[in-house]
This record gives sequence, C-alpha cells and structure tokens, in this order.
Amino acid sequence: RRRAAAGRAAAGRAMSLGLGALRAAFFHPEYGWKTTHFWGPVANWGLVGAAAYDMTMKGPEVISLPMTGTLTVYSGLFMLFAWRVQPRNYLLLSCHTFNVGAQLYQLKRGYEYQQQRKAEGKEVTSHFSPVAFGAAVLTGLGLGAAGRPIQQAVSKVSLPKPVQNVLHHPAGPFTIHFWAPSFKWMLSVSNILDFDRPVDQLSLMQQTALCSTGFIWSRYAMVITPKNYNLLAVNVCLATTGT
Repeated sequence: RRRAAAGRAAAGRAMSLGLGALRAAFFHPEYGWKTTHFWGPVANWGLVGAAAYDMTMKGPEVISLPMTGTLTVYSGLFMLFAWRVQPRNYLLLSCHTFNVGAQLYQLKRGYEYQQQRKAEGKEVTSHFSPVAFGAAVLTGLGLGAAGRPIQQAVSKVSLPKPVQNVLHHPAGPFTIHFWAPSFKWMLSVSNILDFDRPVDQLSLMQQTALCSTGFIWSRYAMVITPKNYNLLAVNVCLATTGT
C-alpha cells in the first residue's frame, strides 16, 4: 500500500510538473500563443488535419501525387529546420513529424490508385516517379548531414569577401535555413502543375491549409533567427498560387 501510495504521489507530481511546463510554454512571451512562433506551426498542423480528413473522408482520386510527394520531403526538411531555428520550435517539429507519416500514407494510397487505373487501361490522372522521390529524399538527407562539414572546408579556401559573406551567412547555402525554404518553392510548382486538374479532383482542405500557411509564414519568416527572406518570398508565392 505504501508503495502504491508513493507511486501515485510521484505520478501526481510528474503530472503537475508537466502541466506547469505546458502552461508556461503556452503563455511564454517569446513563443507562446500570442506570438507568430505559435501560430506559424499551428497553421502547418492544418496540413496534417487535411491529410487525416482526406484519408478518412475522401477517395484516392483527390490525391495529387506531385503535391503529396513534395509535402513529404518538405516536412522532412522542416523537421531539421524546426530544431535549428531560434527559438527552437518543438510544436513545429512535432507537426512535421506527424505530417511525414500522414503524407507517406496518402502517397501510398494515391500511387496504388493510379497504378490500378493504368492496369485497367484508364487514363492516369496524377503522375509520380518513385525514383525522383527517392532522389529527393536522399538529397535532403545529404544536405542536412553534410552542410556544416562542407561549409568548414570551403572556409579554408581564399575567396572574395562578398562570396564569403554569402557562403557564411546564417541562412546561407550550407544551412537548413536555406534549403528548407528553397525546397518549399516546389509546393508552388506543384500547385501550378495542378491548375488543369478538375476541381472535383482537388483537395479543398489541403489547399486551404497551404494557403493559410503561406499567409502566416510570411510573417513568421521575419521574426525568427536568422531572419529569412527566402522563406518570406516562398510563402508569399505559396499563398498566391494556393488561392
């Protein structure tokens, strides 16, 4: 009985500490609910919600394979971005972790549906290349792992000052702060590729989430460290093409 009572007391203290930490984070003046550091990731949770809605309420015909494949790689890159950005954003990290799983499931559904249509002699309405997708995943992993070692090697080479400033910028080409926003441009490209798709074969939930993400992240790009103009530009474009 004493052990059981001690266990319950320890569990109560742990729960109290956990709730206290959650409350402190929620109301934190720098990244709490009154800041863009909170609402930016919340907007991205809309992508997870859209995927969950489509997988449970919609058929595979609404799945855009180019967009779904792009969203998978995009979320993988932004997992690392969420870890390295300041302030570090655990809400954003958890969002993109869930989104990778959701988009991979949707990618499987959509690919199997299109392969079935092809086998039945019907027109394929959405195209996907597993080879290109695999190459994009490997490239993303390589950039995330090798960026800093390459930057350190390049720093030993004598280069003009303007070039050095670009290469060593906190959001420069050897950092995730450059490559995650750069890959996000592919979301707008995927939107443009879907302009000719019939309206009944588009995911309204997904487009709504993408559009709101573009608007809110245009602001988020300016309040994080390092400040990210590439991220600002891509989200303005995403909001425009998503609309």
